[in-house]
Amino acid sequence: MAAAWVGMLSLTGACQRSDRLTTAERTAIADTLTTLVTQAYDLRQGNAPARLLALYPDSGRVISAVAGRVTTTRDTLAGEIRGFWERVGQNMREPRFELGSTYVDLLTRDAAVVTLTYRIPHLTPRHTPHVVGGAWTMLWRRQNGRWRIVQEHLSDTPESTEPGPQATIAHSSR
Repeated sequence: MAAAWVGMLSLTGACQRSDRLTTAERTAIADTLTTLVTQAYDLRQGNAPARLLALYPDSGRVISAVAGRVTTTRDTLAGEIRGFWERVGQNMREPRFELGSTYVDLLTRDAAVVTLTYRIPHLTPRHTPHVVGGAWTMLWRRQNGRWRIVQEHLSDTPESTEPGPQATIAHSSR
């Protein structure tokens, strides 16, 4: 019986050790995930909706909580991304994605949680300064060698939801 317990403990220890990551591996994964986000959100590049959607799996369930709503399918998420681009993204002039505080927790070699803050300062079509930004938590999973977001929650900063020119006028009159 004692030999069986020793064997099980050895096997358990071996399983745990095989999933431990070195500091260099942790850093490389964290850098990879933040680079994927910053490259996708370089809105000055062409075909932004496709690049944004490329952060997510090609199929299967994708949970996204944004602006008080939850979507659960890739098709619905694709529609939300297209809607964002049509309402907001394509109207940004000189957008610049700025990564703020970033926290990466690696769960396993193939799963990570990233929470970050971001800002996208830009000009409106009327050349008025405006900023879209917030906090974003993502659950990433490596699938077929590629990291993809399988669950997320975005929380906009209050100024992100205010219209650019009107917000500037309303705030300046106080």
